[in-house]
Amino acid sequence: MTGHSGRVATRDLEAFLGDWQVSRQIWQDDGARGRFEGTARWQRDGTGAIYSERGQFWLGGQGPFVAERSYRWDADLTVYFEDGRLFHKVPTEGGEVAHWCPPDQYDGLYDFSDWPRWSLRWRVTGPRKAYESLTLYSAAERPGS
Repeated sequence: MTGHSGRVATRDLEAFLGDWQVSRQIWQDDGARGRFEGTARWQRDGTGAIYSERGQFWLGGQGPFVAERSYRWDADLTVYFEDGRLFHKVPTEGGEVAHWCPPDQYDGLYDFSDWPRWSLRWRVTGPRKAYESLTLYSAAERPGS
């Protein structure tokens, strides 16, 4: 998204707080396909927020299974796993991120160009995991909107 100045709009933690609809497609290199449909919530926690996602997951023609996960987001958009390990830092204007999780490499791309709809694409390569995923987020309907 650009404004009159031609600059890309930046995001801060406040922009993410609240509820979002989530739809994720997964394409494994072995040909298996997966899908997740659910909701995500960024809820204020001190100076940061807890991201929690819950929904239904289908993989390789099986499911649905209940799936959930959570992360900690700091005010500067640094993301941590539940156990406190660093995951990555979200670029405020969108863009590329990377995470090395031995022995696998995670390369991501945040796209905020259609805000408040946005996406996160991951390409994971390595001996343990090999897949691509695309997660689409859309702001949940809020009362009065």
